[in-house]
Amino acid sequence: MATTPDTTSSLPAGMAGEARLLGKLLASFDGMLYCCRIDENRTMEFLSTGSEPLTGHSPEIFTTGGLAYEEITHPEDRMRVRDCIYAALENNERFSIEYRIVRRDGAVRWVQEMGTGVRGGSGGYIALEGFIQDITRRKQSEQALHEAERRFRSLFENAVEGIFQSTPNMGYLAVNPALARMYGYASPEQMIDTLRDIDQQLYVDGSRRLDFLDQMNCHGQVINFESQVRQRNGNLIWISENARAVRDGHGRILFFEGTVVDITERRMYEARIRHQATHDALTGLPNRNLLYDRLQQAIHGSQRTHGITAVAFIDLDQFKFINDSLGHLAGDELLKVVTARLKSCVRATDTVARQGGDEFVLVLTQQKSIEAVTDTVRRIIAVVAEPWTHNGIDLHVTCSVGISVCPNDGQDAETLLRNADSAMYKAKELGRNNFEYFTAAMNLDATARLEMLNSLRQVLSNEELLLHYQPKVDLASGRVVGAEALLRWRHPVRGLVPPSSFIPLAEESGMIMAIGEWVLRAACVQNVAWQRAGRPCIPISVNLSPRQLARHDIVDLVADVLQSTGLAPGCLELEITETVLMRDVDNSLAILRKLKELGVRISIDDFGTGYSSLNYLKRFPVDTLKIDRSFVHDIATDQDDAAIVKAVISLAHILNLRVVAEGVEEEDQRRFLMENGCDEVQGFYFGGPVEAEVFGEMCLRHIPESLLDRADQASAKRLLSIPF
Repeated sequence: MATTPDTTSSLPAGMAGEARLLGKLLASFDGMLYCCRIDENRTMEFLSTGSEPLTGHSPEIFTTGGLAYEEITHPEDRMRVRDCIYAALENNERFSIEYRIVRRDGAVRWVQEMGTGVRGGSGGYIALEGFIQDITRRKQSEQALHEAERRFRSLFENAVEGIFQSTPNMGYLAVNPALARMYGYASPEQMIDTLRDIDQQLYVDGSRRLDFLDQMNCHGQVINFESQVRQRNGNLIWISENARAVRDGHGRILFFEGTVVDITERRMYEARIRHQATHDALTGLPNRNLLYDRLQQAIHGSQRTHGITAVAFIDLDQFKFINDSLGHLAGDELLKVVTARLKSCVRATDTVARQGGDEFVLVLTQQKSIEAVTDTVRRIIAVVAEPWTHNGIDLHVTCSVGISVCPNDGQDAETLLRNADSAMYKAKELGRNNFEYFTAAMNLDATARLEMLNSLRQVLSNEELLLHYQPKVDLASGRVVGAEALLRWRHPVRGLVPPSSFIPLAEESGMIMAIGEWVLRAACVQNVAWQRAGRPCIPISVNLSPRQLARHDIVDLVADVLQSTGLAPGCLELEITETVLMRDVDNSLAILRKLKELGVRISIDDFGTGYSSLNYLKRFPVDTLKIDRSFVHDIATDQDDAAIVKAVISLAHILNLRVVAEGVEEEDQRRFLMENGCDEVQGFYFGGPVEAEVFGEMCLRHIPESLLDRADQASAKRLLSIPF
């Protein structure tokens, strides 16, 4: 530095007084006048009264040494401020710098400091004097302006669409990077310099440029103007332009500005659509539309030649398990593998089609005999059942096949397909991994199924549904602490129909949505009725079906039911199977969190039968794990089942979850669960599903520990006074 600041000298005696006088004069200014020493803390000798509005501190706290001005300078700016000031002193110049300070209230403000050095008698700098004012608003305005410019520049530079300005005759004035990339140029500058003759260099059909100019002259704009153009490397693409003409005050066109979209994929997609209208997108096989056409042609061929045409309806037996456990990608891979295997078993003249989902249809034309059809189907069943490796694991998937033959089983495509479908269902009923030919008796089964479906559509309007309730018992106290609502159908002819006989039909037909809502509402109404009758408040469990969980308004439905019935949220427990939760983890997690916000309890049903990692399990906001009855059945005799149940109980308790064991029917099972810390049990050992009135009485009773310590199931049942 030319003149070293004298940091040890004191200010002249009169200087501080004059500064104070000047400070009074400047009190009305929007800012702070100061005089400070040149030391590491910028020790203030004088501050005007503008200090307090600016910094939140009175001048005295700085001048008496209570606070150094350096301390309120923003830490990130201190070194820069110091360097700027010292550089100015070294060059014998005034300094002006913008930086941030931290006010007493913690607010960060931008200030501008303008000042100069004060020399002592020895000629060296001994102090600084200057003026500091708040420029926060100006800074904010500048930042807002810069941000707006940055955003608009970013939109232009980073837009996915091409953006341009071009002249009628002189090429492009400006293009963004997206358009340059679209046309195959390394940069906008390269494109502007190279592509000067738009008519000849760009458009494949030069007349399109003339059409563009004509529309601009007539209408001042082009909308969805589609053309084929050349990229720099000669490749052809399709584009769509939207642009307008910019004119001067005399109406003359100055330039065009607009956007360009590459629609090559759309054009290719339109071509693919024509293919997909007749073919399955995943497997590439003929779809239902083309299948009907091929089958009708085969039928006509059989009628001309008196040959045999067979339709084989194929359904994969374990596909749902694969899809639910390993995910849809694994399911798609399996469908492709099966496609290749099916095609390997038939001739080029035969048709392999995908009916939908995991259903395939074969049209076997000009067969020599029924035995030949049987041989082909047996070969198909064997090939499909061969091991399939996924992620290093060998999996076995079988199929069930139903066969109809033209002309005996039908002489049109719809009849043959329907009859082959009926035969396939019969094959599944008889154990799967086999085949069945269609018989007339199968039509009777299909008719019965249709009749049940029609009856099912009337269950709500005819008030044929009812709920039974199975108790959940606390193992430690023996008290009934909950109930599971179980659906029954009081059929006017068949009597009491178990859910296993009609729930699958309800799921397939979509009626499960209305039925599920009825179950939820009826269970909540019954719980409120029990409480009004003096029964204790216990959670009542209601199962949510996959379709219910997938519906977008399930949270609103539960909230509405709770509000309309007046049931406290804590008295409702929603049971969701592990498999359903794992179909779409993110969606399930979002729904469960919203349901928990309502205050209801959440239980994972059939735990252990699906596939859920500990990482997912700890994220789910659940209260209870229900051990599936398949593990409980043999816990007293099967070491593997016993180990699984112990592990689930331990895992649940680590995650602060309660554990309910389903299907407890024997004393050995109860004792094992008691010894291993299971919280609650459910099963015929303690009580089967009963009607609401019976369960209401049971809520007031409990099984004493003395009785639970003995294998006296009959006494326990008598104590509860309920039918089993």
